[in-house]
Amino acid sequence: MDVPEIDLTDPAVLHDPYTAYAQVRERSAVVRLLMPGFGPFWAVTRHAEARAVLADPRMLINESSFMRPDVPEHCLPYMRTMSETNGAEHARLRRLVAPAFTPRRAGEFGARIERIVEGLLDELPEREPVDLLERFAKPLPIDVICELVGIPPADRPRWREYGAAIAAGHGERFARAIPSIIGDARSAIAGTRAEPGDGLLSDLARVVEEGGDRLFDDELVTMVWLLVLAGQTPANLIANAVAVLLAHPDQLAALRADPGLLPRAVDELARWSPPQPMTVPRFPAEDVEIGGVHIPKGQPVTVSIASANRDPRVFDEPDRLDITREPGPHLGFGHGPHFCVGSSLARVETAVALGALLRRFPALAAAGEASFLPDPGTRRLASLPVILRPAG
Repeated sequence: MDVPEIDLTDPAVLHDPYTAYAQVRERSAVVRLLMPGFGPFWAVTRHAEARAVLADPRMLINESSFMRPDVPEHCLPYMRTMSETNGAEHARLRRLVAPAFTPRRAGEFGARIERIVEGLLDELPEREPVDLLERFAKPLPIDVICELVGIPPADRPRWREYGAAIAAGHGERFARAIPSIIGDARSAIAGTRAEPGDGLLSDLARVVEEGGDRLFDDELVTMVWLLVLAGQTPANLIANAVAVLLAHPDQLAALRADPGLLPRAVDELARWSPPQPMTVPRFPAEDVEIGGVHIPKGQPVTVSIASANRDPRVFDEPDRLDITREPGPHLGFGHGPHFCVGSSLARVETAVALGALLRRFPALAAAGEASFLPDPGTRRLASLPVILRPAG
């Protein structure tokens, strides 16, 4: 079978991956990705095949799925998160953490998230250009994590620095932040064990299943590390959402007129402009066939979320942004065993952030171009310059 190819270094692909995938999706459910320094690399473009791959127990995540920066040796055990496990090991961890991340629990955290959002907005200048990415979208998730984990207020400025270092994804700051995060997480866990509260870490610490299985302290440390890593997703989702809405004034006006549309809007924005346009690679444990394409054992396979989320077989007028759209089975938060466990929290966080921003600044306007970084693995902005204009 003739398999189309996509060059991930092509500026046109980096600028507009949706068009690039649309041009090949009808020809094949699988494309070959070209990346300097990588061997055969496959991407699934259609929704049905994508869901099947993400649910297939033969498609394994391993250490090669993630790029590891240089970090101190003693930190390595804590860098292997639940996201990097498979089978029974993954199922056990997910079973233990899932009760802390239910939609109901996320909704209960909403008021606490709202206080953090309002505090960040209070710090922003009005009627002059401000980078909403740096001043609002990036610090928000780490502030939320601090609140839910129980980091003392005096330590939270330091955690903002950790968040900024981890967002960079590499370099000396990244490496230095990891042992500090682990040390502070250990202190927070010890405090939670001594005096349980009503935060996320307390929820995780108090879970004991029938038979006595529980999360041990090292596993809790790793969960905090995963929360810090995963916190980059809502930062990019919120920033992307604002940029997309400013570029679609009719949708922005509809959301301002009816804030009750926020839950649908968040799902539609996650479908239309997902912060993770492709999944981390899976490696088949045996030769597999996907959409009629033979994939040998051990060759990396990713799902193009950007393509599957605009598959016309599943979504009517998939290239049209419609915040009134009934939420469909988009893959913005993944699918299968590795479906994002924190998706409910990310949805609430994004809805609260957008709702407060539009309520307080009804004349919010772009103050320059919101350009995306040339990164095929993450759909994220370089900056988001806006002017905040309050009511009245």
